[in-house]
Amino acid sequence: MNWKTNYRSFYYQGAPEPEDIVLDPTETALLVVDVQSTYLVPSEDPVQRDRWEPFRERMNDVVIPNIAKLVAASREQGVEVMFARIACMKNDGRDRSLSQKKPGWNYLLLPKDSEESRIVPELEPQGDEIVFCKTTDSALTGTNMRLILQNMGVKNVIVVGIFTDQCVSSTVRSLADESFNVVVVEDCCAAATKQLHDNELEIINMIYCHVASSQETLGFLEATKG
Repeated sequence: MNWKTNYRSFYYQGAPEPEDIVLDPTETALLVVDVQSTYLVPSEDPVQRDRWEPFRERMNDVVIPNIAKLVAASREQGVEVMFARIACMKNDGRDRSLSQKKPGWNYLLLPKDSEESRIVPELEPQGDEIVFCKTTDSALTGTNMRLILQNMGVKNVIVVGIFTDQCVSSTVRSLADESFNVVVVEDCCAAATKQLHDNELEIINMIYCHVASSQETLGFLEATKG
C-alpha cells in the first residue's frame, strides 16, 4: 500500500493510479495549519482531559516531530515555509467568522497577542517566513494567502496541521478550488480522533488533494534533484 492506493473513497474505488508527483521546490510551499499552544494544554476537567489524551499523544509523539522534520527539509531545499494560525485582531473577537463564534467546542477566542494563540515552540517560524492570522477555518478564505501564493509563483502546496476534518480540510478544499496542486501529509495531521482523521482523508483524497506520508512527500521533493 502507498499513496497511490491508500485512502480511496467509494468514488475512487478502481480508479486508475495517479501519476507520480514531483514537487519543484521553487514552485512549492509548505503550509502549517493551526499547530497552536492552546490545543496542547490539558483541560482542568478530568473527563475532558482523558478524552483528549490520545490526540495530545499523537500530536507530541507523531505529528509535531514529523512536521518539524518536514519544515527542516523544506528550508534546506528552498521550499517556502508558511504558517496559519487562528488569531483575531479584536480582543473581544468581534472580527471572527460565525464558525468561531458559535457556542460549543468550536467557540474560539484567541486574540493575536495571547500566549494561547502562539504556534508551538517546536515549530517556531524563522526569519521572514510568513504567518497568516485567520478568523476562519480556511486559511485561504480568511487571509490574503491566495494573492501571496500567486505573487510568489507557488503552484503546489503541502498542507500539514490540525484539525484534519476542520481547518485542514477547509483550507485544502479552498486551495483546490483555486487550482493549486495540494498534498496532505497524513502523519503530519491530526483530528480529535483517529477515526475522524482517517475518514476525512478518505473524503478529500484524489479530488481535492493527494494524501501521502511524510517520507513519501520528502521523496516528491527529492525527485527534482539530479
